[in-house]
Amino acid sequence: MGSLKNGENVNFSAPRPFGKKLKSDLKETFFPDDPFKQFRDESGAMDRVKKGFQYFIPILQWLPKYNLNMFKYDLLAGITITSLAIPQGISYAKLGILPPIIGLYSSFVPPLVYAVFGSSKHLAVGTVAACSLLISETIGAVASPEEEPTLYLHLVFTATFVTGVMQAVLGFLRLGILVDFLSHSTILGFMGGTAVIICLQQLKGIFGLTHFTSKTDVYSVLHAVFSLRKEWKWESALVGVVFLLFLQFTRYLRNRKPKLFWVSAMAPMVTVIVGCLFAYFIKGSQHGILTVGHLSKGINPISIHFLNFDSKYLSAVVQTGLITGLIALAEGIAIGRSFAIIKNEQIDGNKEMIAFGLMNIVGSFTSCYLTTGPFSKTAVNFNAGCRTAMSNIVMAIFMALTLLFLAPVFSYTPLVALSAIIMSAMLGLIKYEEMYHLLKVDKFDFCICMAAFLGVAFLSMDIGIMLSVGLALLRALLYMARPATCKLGKIPNSNLYRDVEQYPNATRNHGIIVLQLGSPIYYANSNYITERIFRWVRDEQGNFEDGPVEHVLLELSGNKATKTPSFQIQTFDKLWSLFVCLFVCLFVCIGVTSIDMTGLETLTEIRRSLQANGIQMGIVNPRIVVMEKMIASKFTDTIGKENIYLSVDEGVERCRDLVPKLKQTETGAGSSNMRTMEQQV
Repeated sequence: MGSLKNGENVNFSAPRPFGKKLKSDLKETFFPDDPFKQFRDESGAMDRVKKGFQYFIPILQWLPKYNLNMFKYDLLAGITITSLAIPQGISYAKLGILPPIIGLYSSFVPPLVYAVFGSSKHLAVGTVAACSLLISETIGAVASPEEEPTLYLHLVFTATFVTGVMQAVLGFLRLGILVDFLSHSTILGFMGGTAVIICLQQLKGIFGLTHFTSKTDVYSVLHAVFSLRKEWKWESALVGVVFLLFLQFTRYLRNRKPKLFWVSAMAPMVTVIVGCLFAYFIKGSQHGILTVGHLSKGINPISIHFLNFDSKYLSAVVQTGLITGLIALAEGIAIGRSFAIIKNEQIDGNKEMIAFGLMNIVGSFTSCYLTTGPFSKTAVNFNAGCRTAMSNIVMAIFMALTLLFLAPVFSYTPLVALSAIIMSAMLGLIKYEEMYHLLKVDKFDFCICMAAFLGVAFLSMDIGIMLSVGLALLRALLYMARPATCKLGKIPNSNLYRDVEQYPNATRNHGIIVLQLGSPIYYANSNYITERIFRWVRDEQGNFEDGPVEHVLLELSGNKATKTPSFQIQTFDKLWSLFVCLFVCLFVCIGVTSIDMTGLETLTEIRRSLQANGIQMGIVNPRIVVMEKMIASKFTDTIGKENIYLSVDEGVERCRDLVPKLKQTETGAGSSNMRTMEQQV
C-alpha cells in the first residue's frame, strides 16, 4: 500500500471472457498443485503416458528406484507394525462387535491396495477405535450384533463399501479442499470424548462382565458397571490392572527415551502372548477370565455377495459410511501430512482420498471393515525407519502368514488383555495440553472442542458432532455477517498504511478516512458494511480537531492489515449437514475476493449518501474479479475512473490535491446530515 514511482495506472481493461474466468476459478479450486505441469514438460506421447501412470499409481514412481538398502529398513518397520496390528486388529474388531478374525483380515488386503495407490511413505494402514465404536453404535441401532450377527456383519461390509465409494469420488473430483476445512478443534474434542467412553466401556472386559449396556454415554456405562457389581471377578480385574500398568510403563519409557519406541510397539503383542499362555495354562475360563474364542485359519474370503442394499437398512448404512469415511479421511490425511512435514515432504490429499477409497472398496469385497491410517501404527512405522510404502506390503505378508498358520493360537487371548490394550491406546488420545492451548489461544475454538468432547462423552457421538458443527456454523455466520473493518493510518517514515488500533502511532490524514474492508461485499453483510462506514464517518466528524471529513477511501485489496477470520467446516452428522456445509464452504471460497450485485448497489448508495453530505468516495486497488464486475455494471462510470486508485498513498495524495468539497461554514450542517444518512439509504 505504498506509493508508486513508475507512473503505473489502474487497469480498466475489458473483463475476461466467462470461459477464461471459469477455467481460472476451477483450476485454483480443484488443481492448486498444478498436477498437469509434469505432463506439459514432456514432449513425447509415450513419456506423457508414463508420467500419467506414475501420477495415478505412485508405486510406479518409487519401485523402479527401490534397492536392498531401503528394503532392510522397510522389513524391520513392517515386522514391527505387524506386531502391533495383530492385537489392535483383534481389539478394535471387538470394539466394533465384530468377529475378531475380521480385524486380522483388515490388516491384510487394505495395506496392499494402499501401497500401490497411496502417496505417503510413512502411513501404516489399519483399523481405528473411534470408527469401530461409531460403526457398532449406528449399525447396531438397526441390526443387533447379538441377535442378528450375520445381518450385522453384512451391513458393516456395505457401510465400508459406501465409505470407499465416497472417499474415491471425493478424490477423483479433486475435493481435497473439504478435508482441509475439517476443524482440528472438532477432531480433537471428538477423539477425546470417544477415548473417554471407550475406556469406560472396557471396564466390561476388565471386570469380566458378561452382560452390559449397548449405550455409549458416560452415565449409562457407569450405571451398568456399578449395577452389575455381583458379576465382578477380582481375578480378571487383577490381571487387567497388571497388563494396563505394563502398557502404560512402556508408553512412559517411550516418551522419556524415544529411541526405545520399539518397546512400546511390541508391548501389545507381548501382552497378548503372555495373556494367551496365562489363560491356557491356568484354564482361565474357570477363573472368570474370558477369552476371544475360536479363530479359523485362512486368508480373507470373498464378501462382495454379502453387500446388503435393502431399503430398510440403507439410511443407516449410508449415514455410517459417510460419517466414518470423513472422520477416517480427516485423521488419516492429517497424520500422513504431519509425518511428511517432519521429513520436509508433501503428500497429495486427493491421491490419499483415492487410495483410502480403493482400499475400503476392495476391503468390503474381501471381508474387511473400515481402515485408515491410525496414529499409533503410523508413528511406530515412522520411528522404525520405514523408507517407502513397502512396509505396508511386508505387514500384509506377515499378516497373511499369521492368518494361514497362527490364527488359532490367538483364540486363547483373554478379553481382559484386549481391554487393557484398548484403554492404554485411548488414554493417549485425550490431549489435555492441546485443549488447554486452545483455551489460551482461542476461546471459541475451545468451546467447539468442548462441545464435541462433552457431547460425545455424556450424550452420544452423533449429538456431540452436531453440537460442535452448530457452534462452528454460528461462528462462520458471525464472521460472514459481521466482517472485519478498520481505519488505516500511515506508519511514520514509511509508505505503509496499517490499522490505527493495532498501530496507535500511525498518522492520520486530516479530512481523509482510509477504511479497509476485510471480507467480500455481498447480500449477507451489505447493511452492516453500510452502517459501519457511516459510523466511522460520524466518529471522525465528531473529532473537531481533525476538521470535517471530505474524502472516504475504501481499500479493497484484501491485504492482511487486519485480522482476517479463518473459516472452518466441521465434521458433520446427517446427510443434510453435508450439503449445508458444502454450500457454505464453496460460497466462502468463491466470495473471498468477490462482490455481488447487492454489494455493488450498496457501494453506489454509500457514495450517493456521502456525496449528499459533501464527502467524496474513492476505491483503492480492487481485485481483478471485483474490478471486472464494477466495469460490467458501469459502477466505474458512476464513481468515475479518476476516483479509483492503485494504492492508498496515491489516493491520499490525489485527495489532498483536490479542491475541498466541504466549506468550513457547512461543517455544522454536514454533521447534522450525517445523523440521518442511514435513513437516506
